[in-house]
Amino acid sequence: MSDAPLHLRTGWIGTGRMGLAMARRLADAGVDLAVWNRTAAKAAPLAEHGATLVAEAAALGDRDVVFTMVSTERDLEQVLLGEHGLLTDPARLPGTVVDCSTVSPQASAGLRAACAELGVDFLAAPVSGNAEVVTAGRLTMVASGDATTFAHVAPLLRHIASSVTYTGEGEGARLVKIAHNLVLGIVTQAMAETAVLAEKGGVSRRAYLEFLNDSVLGSVFTRYKTPAFVNLDYTPTFTPVLLRKDFDLGLAAGRGLDVPLPLTAATAQLVQASVNGGRADEDFAVLLDHQAAASGLVLTPEGVQVDDGLNAAEEAA
Repeated sequence: MSDAPLHLRTGWIGTGRMGLAMARRLADAGVDLAVWNRTAAKAAPLAEHGATLVAEAAALGDRDVVFTMVSTERDLEQVLLGEHGLLTDPARLPGTVVDCSTVSPQASAGLRAACAELGVDFLAAPVSGNAEVVTAGRLTMVASGDATTFAHVAPLLRHIASSVTYTGEGEGARLVKIAHNLVLGIVTQAMAETAVLAEKGGVSRRAYLEFLNDSVLGSVFTRYKTPAFVNLDYTPTFTPVLLRKDFDLGLAAGRGLDVPLPLTAATAQLVQASVNGGRADEDFAVLLDHQAAASGLVLTPEGVQVDDGLNAAEEAA
């Protein structure tokens, strides 16, 4: 984490589960932070951390840097260029927009161009993790855009994320994040298939996943997802609908770059099935239930405490 002074007057747009946790890290670091969210009540908790709440996105135009963290490309365009959007008052524009959303390279390039026309710098900075990962200080970020702009805001980025990777000019960060989320879905489906295979053969999900996590194939992600798989807790951290959006972006990127993505295409159908099955508002770990149903297996929670791998990190944070 950088020790550089966090002197930049900062704005934040979008305080869903992820945005709230990320903005809170800046507020707790002593950053001068002003926040707007379409549903004001979701931003209200940040006031207790020293943030100022504003009535519309355009009110953040006097800030040095404004972060955006929203769900879709349409949302991003709306908060920047829509009615009362951040960039709608030519007399009051921020110095830099840092977008942490997951959007296509094409949409990002269009918004970068719109910012450039107004004299506003634009950095793409999507992230890997969820709100609990943010709180534990384990979030990772990938950024692309002008190198000087990146260096200017890097101290802020490093108070949000434990790791920040710069990929260079343009929209490389968008492609990296999309590719990352394809792995996220594919690995989760692989965990679901193999956990069901083990259980149908008489091995508990806990025992199988304990072995997997302690092997060379284990990862921060497989360990983090294990409690949901063992106890069937599908409290949403990332929904099948959001994962479907990212798979759509990935398949479109594959077509555009002439890269076959057979595993992605197969997993995309399974993600779609979880959306169609009435589980769209739960965590995408519901892929496990769909795999079990296809295998003639009825799952029950195992009712045992399982470490998600974040507890020690949370205590340190």
